[in-house]
Amino acid sequence: MTSDDSSLQQHARQSAETLAAVKAMEAGLAAGENEMARYFTEDFVWRGNYGCGLKQSLQEFRANWQLPLRAAFTDREYKTEKFLSDGDWASCFGHIEATHSGTFMGIAATGKRVKIPYMDFWQVKDGRIADNPVSVDFASVLSQLGVDVFNGEGWEKYDQGQATPPKPSE
Repeated sequence: MTSDDSSLQQHARQSAETLAAVKAMEAGLAAGENEMARYFTEDFVWRGNYGCGLKQSLQEFRANWQLPLRAAFTDREYKTEKFLSDGDWASCFGHIEATHSGTFMGIAATGKRVKIPYMDFWQVKDGRIADNPVSVDFASVLSQLGVDVFNGEGWEKYDQGQATPPKPSE
């Protein structure tokens, strides 16, 4: 076996371990677990897109993401469409199906079943998640609840033939 083969095997092993750590965490979240320290480092960073915020510790993640999401949306089903892993990083995309049963972005519970699209990236160190850039499509969720954050100006209007997209001047 060459050192390149050994390096590739080591990388594949690390990728598999990273993915296993992420899948265990996702299963824990889906099961409504409250003890998250087994999945995340104490000082991990959760970096959400605008509207989701920045959580700079496990405590902030729990207080300012996990619990508010649970308060706003019950009967959650995590539907990950694809996982990828590369060394100490893993990612996925999918959505959560949930019932809007608590206040979300100032909107009182509607009882509607919604899809919450997301993309997640995780860096795993020593078997726990240390960094978590994430994008959650809150604009889509709000649209499902009757609020168009783009006020009719979303580019879907181009896709649906309702408007002509502008062209750059040359």
